[in-house]
Amino acid sequence: MSEPAPRLDALAQAATVHLLAADGADGADSADSTDGRDGGDGAMWGSGFFVAPGWVLTCAHVLRPHLARDRERTFAVRGTDLNDGIPVAARMAHWLIGDHERSVVPPEEDLALVRLLDDTVEHECVWLAERAVRPFGDVVAYGYRPDGNEGSAGAKPWSADAEINVRDDGAGLRFAPDIAFPKGVSGGPLLDPRTGAVVGLIKSRRRERDGGMAVATLALRQFGEAYRTVTAAHDRWHGTAPRVITGDNWIDEQQHLLGAERRPGPDQWSPRDRRRALALLARLPDPGAAPSVAKIVRKVRGRKPPGAAPALLTWRDGHGLLYDSALPEDALTFLHYLRLVAAYVRSRGGDAERLEEWVAERLREDDRTHLHALVTEARLPDGLLPGPEGPDRAAVPYPGPGEGPTVTVLLDPVISVTPARFHWQIWVTHGDHGDHADEETYEGDFGRCDMEMAAEDYSGEGFLPRELVQALRAPLNRTLHRLDGEGPPVPLEFALPAEHFDTQVHRWQFDDIAKLYATERLGTQRRVVLRDLARRADPDNPAWHDRWRSVAAAHELAPARVPERDSRPHVRHFQKLPHTAIPVMCRPAGRGVGRDAMKLALGSGHGVVLWHIEGHATRGCQDTCEDLHAGVAQLLGRLGSVAELPDRIRHIRQDISSGRDDRHWAEPLALLYDDPRRPLPPEDTMPADSP
Repeated sequence: MSEPAPRLDALAQAATVHLLAADGADGADSADSTDGRDGGDGAMWGSGFFVAPGWVLTCAHVLRPHLARDRERTFAVRGTDLNDGIPVAARMAHWLIGDHERSVVPPEEDLALVRLLDDTVEHECVWLAERAVRPFGDVVAYGYRPDGNEGSAGAKPWSADAEINVRDDGAGLRFAPDIAFPKGVSGGPLLDPRTGAVVGLIKSRRRERDGGMAVATLALRQFGEAYRTVTAAHDRWHGTAPRVITGDNWIDEQQHLLGAERRPGPDQWSPRDRRRALALLARLPDPGAAPSVAKIVRKVRGRKPPGAAPALLTWRDGHGLLYDSALPEDALTFLHYLRLVAAYVRSRGGDAERLEEWVAERLREDDRTHLHALVTEARLPDGLLPGPEGPDRAAVPYPGPGEGPTVTVLLDPVISVTPARFHWQIWVTHGDHGDHADEETYEGDFGRCDMEMAAEDYSGEGFLPRELVQALRAPLNRTLHRLDGEGPPVPLEFALPAEHFDTQVHRWQFDDIAKLYATERLGTQRRVVLRDLARRADPDNPAWHDRWRSVAAAHELAPARVPERDSRPHVRHFQKLPHTAIPVMCRPAGRGVGRDAMKLALGSGHGVVLWHIEGHATRGCQDTCEDLHAGVAQLLGRLGSVAELPDRIRHIRQDISSGRDDRHWAEPLALLYDDPRRPLPPEDTMPADSP
């Protein structure tokens, strides 16, 4: 077995901790016996380790027996080298458990992130491998085990050599049956003694037998945005070359692992180069969508990343794909990648100056000047070039009352008919308070709206969803062409019940034969939004008006992932969301958990919601979910007001139509933009004759 270097061993020991009840009492609801019986019959719950300042990684099954009834419960983190051995208060921040009724937590879901409540406590942090590999062969396992005194809250550090000899599907690993894991070590780190990086964590021991299971750290990427936060903090911390407890640091020890005969020269990429590069990458804006990272890696390596590779959520993940082995590699490969990342960030208005300066400085150390053009002349692939900017890409605000016309299509389901059929009406809200004496006028809390019904379905039977495009084509085209002038095209609203919010209206095509250069989908031609037909029965809903006032006045909007990852939606969560939060669902709104979440969002007064009309069919979130949430976060971060949102989405749809690969996350995106200041016509309103 490969033994760890003594100083690296000390660093790993210093970063390892154990978890216990804050008051010394166990308080467990039940023991998670199928995962090693580490959870319920002693003061010590299990082990964990620091991955970033204030962040502890452990197994979710270590926490589940104690937090099943109260996930906000405060508990304690303690370690021999932490805070002079005095426990530090902590709380569970995230876990990956999807099915809480399942007796055994599968490896890919058996991770939890714990946050210290005291940010001033100094501690060691492990070095997390940036390569998405599932280790095989020798590892060193660390953890804590109870001190042996019944009823005692004490625990003792433990470590042992082990061997990974089986890779299960996903993130699962199995140990060779020549090691017996003691109780309490679940959640402890696995160190690769060859590279000096933590590559997994202990999951469970086999009852009454040797061996056990582990989880590869690549499963961390399933945390999505939390993964980005934690790994950025990890890389920034290590970038300072800290010497906190032992007086050593991970990167220097990794450099020593290579030995004098393998020590990298200036033409090779060293652990110290990697530390500096990742620290600088961690200070850049996130890439937003996995295709951006993958396309840059492909440009550098000349081939696609492995098809089975997990999601590429950060620039760090792309850096890890550049290695063919654990040995030092050609420095120009990595400098080429960094140069392209800097170009990508700069092309989108970000600041990459520090990274560019360091790339130039590091390039000067490489005396192969005849090859430097590979880096200095690097250019982004066409698919990653930003779309046109400037005045022609300025977002046109969505009109409020008195700010211009809108066209609204009411799709009202025929009662008690399966499959669903719809009656339709086309209404025009002039919104300019002009001379429209023949039209209906409605008063609301925010003023008056002048409306006319331009066309209506007289069939009596209604239309199937697939028939609506053909039925609406002629009357809606006439209405839109009548209203469109020299300015931007008139916005188009579809008002329908929430259970039909996944109707693909932004993909509708009204031209049978379009010109070759025309972008003919509705969602690329004009601002297309959805509205809740049920709200016409309650136009004065106070919660709806209150939230709209706040979101309309806000200059900064933040996405709110709903439901929270791997959990069921709860009404209190929606009610407690800040009024400037925009609910975002990576699920369809018309079925399952997404339907429940949308109903709660509407019932809590939310007027702006974003969701994926196709969404994931599996229980847990996938890589595409993380792309969507990251993309929406960037989208909202660029808004000056919520009124810009419909047109910004139209811009993205145009980019997708023109082949922009990095925007594909937004293709199935739907937008509820339901302004209570412009009420829908009441159900019992008599239609006025169209002029």
